[in-house]
Amino acid sequence: MHLREAGSFYLFLLLASLLTGALSRRGQDLHCGACRALVDELEWEISQVDPKKTIQMGSFRINPDGSQSVSEVPYARSEAHLTELLERVCEKMSEYGEKVDPSSQRKTYERVLSRDGTKMDLSGTKLDKDVTSSLKFTCERIAEEYEDELIEFFSHKSDNVKDRLCSRRTDL
Repeated sequence: MHLREAGSFYLFLLLASLLTGALSRRGQDLHCGACRALVDELEWEISQVDPKKTIQMGSFRINPDGSQSVSEVPYARSEAHLTELLERVCEKMSEYGEKVDPSSQRKTYERVLSRDGTKMDLSGTKLDKDVTSSLKFTCERIAEEYEDELIEFFSHKSDNVKDRLCSRRTDL
C-alpha cells in the first residue's frame, strides 16, 4: 500500500511538471505574440501621422535675454504622441486571433481584421474572446512595464524593432 501511494505521488509530480512546462510555453508564446502585435500596431499608427505635423517641445519660460528655448519636432515620434498611443494601442488586440503551428504546437497571434478592407486568410486561426482578452491583458502589462524602452525605441526610426525589443531587450 505504501509503495502504491509513492507511485501515485511520483505520477502526480510528473503530470504537474508536464503541465507547468506546457503553461510556461503558452505564457512565453503569449508574451512574445503580445509584444510583436504591440510593435506592429505602434509602427502602423506612427506611419499614419502626416510627416509634416510637428509639436513644440522645450521650455516655455522666457530666458533673461528675452528668447525661448522651444523647438519643433515631428509629432509622429514625439514622446507626447507615443505616450498617447501606448494608452490605447492594446485595444487593438481584439483584432487578433491565435494560430497554432501543428508541428511545434507554438502559438502565434495574427491580425484577423485587415486595415485596408482586403480579405484575409483566417484558416487555422482561433477567434476567441479568451484569446483576445489574454492578449490585451499581456499587451497592457508590457506597455506599462516597458513604457520607457518603447518610447526610446519608437522616438527614432529603427530597423528590426520587433526583434530588438521583443527578444533581446525584454527577453519576451
